[in-house]
Amino acid sequence: MGPMPSKPRLGKAPRTDATPEFRAIFEEHLEFVWRSVRRLGVREADVLDQAQKVFLTAYLKLAEFEGRAQIRTWLFAICQRVASDYRRTALFRREISMDTAALDRQAGSQEAQEEAPHSGEATERAQVAEALLNKLSEPQRLVFVLFELEEMSGQNIAKLLGLSVGTVRSRLRLARRAFSREVKRLQQSRDQQHAG
Repeated sequence: MGPMPSKPRLGKAPRTDATPEFRAIFEEHLEFVWRSVRRLGVREADVLDQAQKVFLTAYLKLAEFEGRAQIRTWLFAICQRVASDYRRTALFRREISMDTAALDRQAGSQEAQEEAPHSGEATERAQVAEALLNKLSEPQRLVFVLFELEEMSGQNIAKLLGLSVGTVRSRLRLARRAFSREVKRLQQSRDQQHAG
């Protein structure tokens, strides 16, 4: 998929009175949480806020964590809920995001080229990947992200999402087809632009 557009910058753990256990969780899993909410459909401009929501939720529910799953799996489940809530309550942002994303790219393109010539390519690849992921249904996107990008096994995905392994395989197969179809469409569109 290529690198994401920017690295997480949450700084320190959300609360100064956080336990050493929570601080360790925060530091070890910061990039994973940031990457997960981004891949689950949170716009770049909102990733920081949504990642903080994930960690705030984790902090408040840490005493309830029984260790039946890995901490990373537990955090991903929180990421999933936070990203789902974000998408459900941000319908108007989808309309605005197309305009603001274009403006951000246009305004930042010259500055980005001056700072790092190759970072513009990485950002564009990440934006294309995000757009392609947005074409998938939420169930397909979840399985695709977990299997292809987070490299989780089918059994672990099934356990995390409360599905059968067969359902995970089916959704992954459909997601791969849809993703490939969208890649072909994008390539055809680019070929037509270059030919015209």
